Amino acid sequence: MGSMGVWAVAVAALLGTSGCWLAEGHKSSRRSSGDTVSVSRTSSQEPRAMEKGKADGNIDQSLSDPDGDPCRRTYCGRGRQCVLMAETGRAECVCQEKCRPSFVPVCGSDGRFYENHCEVYRTACLERRRIYVVHSKDCFFKGNACTMSEYNKLKSMLLDMQPKVLKVGEQNQQRDMEEKRALVDTMFKYLDANQDGRLISDELEKISMKEHLEDSLLECTMQDLLRYDDYNNDGHLSLHEFYTAFQVVQLSLAEDQRISVSTVTVGLSAVLTCAIQGTLRPPVIWKRNGIILNFLDLEDINDFGDDGSLYITKVTTIHMGNYSCHAYGYEDLYQTHVLQVNVPPVILVYPETQAQEPGVSASLHCHADGIPNPKLLWLKNGMDLQPRSSKQLSLIANGSELFIGSVRYEDTGAYTCIAKNEVGVDEDISSLFVEDSAKKTLANILWREEGLSVGNMFYVFSDEGITLLQPSECEIRRHMKRTERIVATYEEMCPKGEGVSPQHCVWSSAVNIRDKYIYVTQPLQSRVLVVDIQAQKVVQAVATDPFPVKMLYDKSHDQVWVLTWGDMDKTHPTLQVIPQASVGEVHHAIRTTFQRVNDFFIPPTNLIITHVRFAFVFLKNEPAVHKIDLETLHRVKTISLKNYSCIPVSMAYTHLSGFYFIQCQTKSLLAPQQLLIDSVTDAVIGPNLNVTGQAFVSPDGRYIVTPDPQSSKLIVQTVSFQGELSLNQEIDEPVAVSDLVFQPSFTESNQHVAVATSGSGTDLLFADLSSGHTEVLRSLKQPLAPQAWPWGGPNRVVVSSGLFGQYLVTPSAESLFVLNGKQRTPHCEVSDIKRGNTIVWVGEV
Repeated sequence: MGSMGVWAVAVAALLGTSGCWLAEGHKSSRRSSGDTVSVSRTSSQEPRAMEKGKADGNIDQSLSDPDGDPCRRTYCGRGRQCVLMAETGRAECVCQEKCRPSFVPVCGSDGRFYENHCEVYRTACLERRRIYVVHSKDCFFKGNACTMSEYNKLKSMLLDMQPKVLKVGEQNQQRDMEEKRALVDTMFKYLDANQDGRLISDELEKISMKEHLEDSLLECTMQDLLRYDDYNNDGHLSLHEFYTAFQVVQLSLAEDQRISVSTVTVGLSAVLTCAIQGTLRPPVIWKRNGIILNFLDLEDINDFGDDGSLYITKVTTIHMGNYSCHAYGYEDLYQTHVLQVNVPPVILVYPETQAQEPGVSASLHCHADGIPNPKLLWLKNGMDLQPRSSKQLSLIANGSELFIGSVRYEDTGAYTCIAKNEVGVDEDISSLFVEDSAKKTLANILWREEGLSVGNMFYVFSDEGITLLQPSECEIRRHMKRTERIVATYEEMCPKGEGVSPQHCVWSSAVNIRDKYIYVTQPLQSRVLVVDIQAQKVVQAVATDPFPVKMLYDKSHDQVWVLTWGDMDKTHPTLQVIPQASVGEVHHAIRTTFQRVNDFFIPPTNLIITHVRFAFVFLKNEPAVHKIDLETLHRVKTISLKNYSCIPVSMAYTHLSGFYFIQCQTKSLLAPQQLLIDSVTDAVIGPNLNVTGQAFVSPDGRYIVTPDPQSSKLIVQTVSFQGELSLNQEIDEPVAVSDLVFQPSFTESNQHVAVATSGSGTDLLFADLSSGHTEVLRSLKQPLAPQAWPWGGPNRVVVSSGLFGQYLVTPSAESLFVLNGKQRTPHCEVSDIKRGNTIVWVGEV
């Protein structure tokens, strides 16, 4: 064999097969990989053509073999082979189909182990990237030993080799990640030799050799970065892929998405989606009022979705407020979701029916609750009213009152009040009959007899018995003397006790049971009297544990809760429940399992919130409140206040965002701050600003008023429709507040006036909560001395006449004052009512 043949054999041995073949559908002659390729150099142009074939992978067809086989004189390069296309008869270079079996192991520059040279270049052709043989003994020993575990060790080692910046200040996960990102950025720039923003195998290999890393990188090589983290298989690593390789978290939040406002209608579901995006985003953490929600077992928030969204299955008004989301460990980057819960209007009119004589004035009242505030509209017999075009008609307080100055026969009709907001409409009818007084129609009877003789009265419990007072006329409709008999047992209502002289009644607490009964405690007789409102008689005495002093009515479950002390020293306090309180049958008290009870609290209902599920119990000297299921009377959970050294004294609640306000007492000389509890999570949020004292909440839940004993001010806070609790104003408080009630404003709809009594003086305060304007009524005589009222609670109560009533009553030591809240003046004084500090309003308004 000549020298040319020897050269050809060497080329064949080096390159593996380079014969030309045709697959199915191709016409070709195929040479085995062992055949010798004969190369003739008869023309000086042939080498140039071959070099061109090497350079661009195309074949110069002008150099095709005279025998008709273009592949005979074609060189395709290593890892390729020539194929003759049947349709065109032209030769093309394609990646080699397979290599001849042989085991001459070599290492590729990509760090992988290959059986022979041919497999190296065939793989390079298939993956369309440059792979060459490297002469490193380590490759022969590693093979596939670079497991994920070893690969992670490699990356940790590379990070450890980077120069560190001295850490100053407190470390956290976010700061650690920022430092890690800086290290990875520095490493990428160093490895990227040509600074094109891409790392290729050659660059990784050169760095490995330059830094002598072969003996330091355990079971892996630098090329394994491409093996594991070249996600798009394009033969290089981008900075993004490099970040992923080293677990560098990149998070972002668009500026216009930092605060997101969502509105949902009550009763529907809501989905809050976290807009924080980025590579390797950790799990999303949701908070409400600073409390993490993800790990709580919540009834309505129990699904966080695959994308980290927050799901509220059935939205109520307690869910309104602010929610925040952040990626775990990255609290500095967070999104705030403001959830507003809209509520369709709920309407109530008064009176439903009234009869008036011609020439007198008449008022029709309409009240509506809803979120947003509903707008009111009046119709008469289905037609729009035009008050502006009539001297007779006027709308007061944004339509809350329709006033007819001098009624005429033609004013008789059905007046419809319509309340409308963004999510709903409600309406109700108030009927007016204008007729001569001689006519005794059904409407007249209902209005004059039932409306005035049974309802719309104050029941005042005093030393002498029970007084039924009609406020507008300052008329005592009935006086039930202390010696009157109880229907069921024929006992005296107020029997003379041992050592008590003269005989008088002792009361402590009373509640209205759906305008059917009044339950009132007699602590010295250890019983509760049941007064039938329709019959105006005491019909039953319910025995209790000794010294019943406080009652609350749970309207949702028709039961009365009774706190008993055991004795005047409160040594054996218990909590009892009277079930089916509104049912006309013999009642009895059931003792609960709670001992050492200091006090309890049941949230009130209103037009929007008609059902309450839980009550709260405070135990003596215990820094906790116990949540009780009102249906089963079982303890649900205990909310500890120990971290705040708070012994709960009183509690208030707003259904807007579900805040509980806890008045605390401590052994400290400093006045304890109010605490806030979130009813969604049953978690303590923390102190309520710097507010101290007992909180009072308006019926619609929008105002929280706290008489602050330290500053002698009324601290007024508001809850917005988006659940934000904020300080509204501070009103000078000229009285040491004993009791406080809310009366609807007579000039603005959905506004309130706070009315507060003094426990030590003769003054009474009216405070307009929308404007802060105050007025003081003076000289209402001295209240009961605190020692004359040992039953807890205020020693001078003030009681309003319902949602539409303008009258209030408050007792002095020996009389009762009726006040006109609309005019803010004394209306009358009823004498000879001693210790009348237990009062109940009965009526529609």
